[in-house]
Amino acid sequence: MGNKILVFIEQRDGHIKKSSFEAAKTASEMAAKTGAEVEALLFGSSVEGMEKLGGYGVKKVFFYKNAELDLYSTKTYTELTSKQITDSGAGIVLFANTAMGKDLAPRVAARTDSALGMDVVAYVYDGNDLSVTRPVFAGKALMDLKLTGAVKILTLRPNVFAAGAASADNAEVAVIETASVDSSVKVAEVKKSDEKLDVAEADIIVSGGRGVKGPEHFHLVEELAALLGAATGASRAVVDAGWRPHGEQVGQTGKTVSPTLYIALGISGAIQHLAGMRSSKYIVAINKDKDAPIFQVADYGITGDLFEVVPALIEEIKKVKAH
Repeated sequence: MGNKILVFIEQRDGHIKKSSFEAAKTASEMAAKTGAEVEALLFGSSVEGMEKLGGYGVKKVFFYKNAELDLYSTKTYTELTSKQITDSGAGIVLFANTAMGKDLAPRVAARTDSALGMDVVAYVYDGNDLSVTRPVFAGKALMDLKLTGAVKILTLRPNVFAAGAASADNAEVAVIETASVDSSVKVAEVKKSDEKLDVAEADIIVSGGRGVKGPEHFHLVEELAALLGAATGASRAVVDAGWRPHGEQVGQTGKTVSPTLYIALGISGAIQHLAGMRSSKYIVAINKDKDAPIFQVADYGITGDLFEVVPALIEEIKKVKAH
């Protein structure tokens, strides 16, 4: 196994994503067992605070610079990432299990003939063998995998591995000017969402389901989320009905989340939704159906009309915050 660990760093609008800091910190913890060196790979035109990755254990950042790399290109990202793995001789490569990581990591694994562990929530590494744990069967069970390839690629579930506090160390940044961008695909339009928190990285999420009864009532979900500093989520039924954007969908066909607190409002708990949020540390459910499946995974549950419970909850939170 190579004596280097490579971390793929994801950025949006020039800012490094929280999940990438988590991956960098995990890499440094792995490296501490063997004395390996941690390097990072980053694409874009201008990224703020790249050197700060040193505070999470990264020694050197390889920054492939090209304005066209600000937008994700499956082909180009796969080619450049695979090249960096080969050039660096890395034995372990870490990605965050984001939409980009889930698309890119398997492609890179195939290109580099690497062992692959997806959506990892735990690992055991002694410097020689690497075993990982990942959810299977819609989160109902956990599978342990031993990775035996010369190169081992992992995607880490966001919010599971803590980034912790950064040290004052700075990483060396090597800028690589590149013109290697896939020209077979052209981006016609980029639509940016507002500044809402991403459910995939939020520490608290308030989600609404079909029980909210319509988009005109989602202000209750948004108000509670705002008071708690939380992201707003939604069930598949809500997104399919056009009440909320797909970016807020939590579930097997949406985003997998692992917040400290997940509050489900009017969500019955279909299997695909549970698959996306059951690893949350604490789950609170409010539903008028006492037999709703969501109560089987909830740590705290309220059987009642959310249109009565949520306004009362909002008022109590406002009173607490006022003191």
